[in-house]
Amino acid sequence: MRSIGEMARDSGLGVSALRFYDRAGVLVPAWVDPVSGYRWYEPGQLEEARLLARLRRASMPLADIRLVLAGWSGPDTDLVRKLLTAHLRRLEQGLSGARAEFSALRALLDHRENVMTSLRTASVRLSVAAPALAAALDAVRFAASTDPELPMLGGVLFDIEGESLHAVATDRYRMAVARAAVTGYEGGRVQVIVPTPLADAMRALLDGEGPARLSLDGDRVTLEAGDRQAAGRCLDHDFPDYRRLLPRPGGRRTVVEVAAFRQALETGPVRSGEPGAPDLSVLRVADGGAVAVCADADDDSDRVAVNREFLLAALAAGARDRLVLELGAPTAPITIRRPEDEGTLSLLMPVRLES
Repeated sequence: MRSIGEMARDSGLGVSALRFYDRAGVLVPAWVDPVSGYRWYEPGQLEEARLLARLRRASMPLADIRLVLAGWSGPDTDLVRKLLTAHLRRLEQGLSGARAEFSALRALLDHRENVMTSLRTASVRLSVAAPALAAALDAVRFAASTDPELPMLGGVLFDIEGESLHAVATDRYRMAVARAAVTGYEGGRVQVIVPTPLADAMRALLDGEGPARLSLDGDRVTLEAGDRQAAGRCLDHDFPDYRRLLPRPGGRRTVVEVAAFRQALETGPVRSGEPGAPDLSVLRVADGGAVAVCADADDDSDRVAVNREFLLAALAAGARDRLVLELGAPTAPITIRRPEDEGTLSLLMPVRLES
């Protein structure tokens, strides 16, 4: 007999996927321990699980998967072949439709006025307190993208308007925003994307208490602190409109003691996904407002799953003993704020659970 962990390892299906297919009646374990609820599978079920993993990777609907599994070992495979052919045809039609839509979108982009260009061409001179800018960079750096396919996200956005500089970073799965007050600038809104290596070099200068001077000249950005400076070219891309992504008020809001919550995440239950996928922590707001890390078998409908590594990094970036967590629907981002500065925040995209 194979344990559920061994079955997951050998079949390519995650533990959570095996539990889902058990509840759906698609791949039912040979025996379930009546005391612990632990699932065990017969050796012959491994081939069936591997077949299921292939169909799942091909995005076949569950109703068709049931029929394929039912007919796979029979003498007449005509139904199985027809189901595979029909699904492949649907995928090809869907891809053709997606190509047509993307072609239309590219045409719209080609003819669309790029209003962001004007936000990158202004000359700017301003002062910012070194500790304030250092704190802003520390709060967002963890969310900067390293994906070479998305170079516009490979840095920190400096969004300057009025007396504020907002630092923003995102890798699509998480976003962080922080604010620093500035002086000496009275122009309109200006945005530049500082490449991550240059942002790190700027942060290294900000070890004092005095003011730092930031200047923008076309595509070049310079930060001076004392007699030292870091300078380089900005990224020649447009950053997404992060303001549209900021969360609306609402959801379940609670204050967490960071040290205790971190320990609960590091030592508590995790849900493993597909091979190579990150570990997930499943959260819910318990009675009384405390955030609980759910056991893997907890099927509470208000659970929110999140990449555990990302959540731990966001807690560290929050740099406070206590932080505010906002949890909405299972599909809504998790928001992490500082109690005294709600404009500094992190957003983490939830992960859809199989069950």
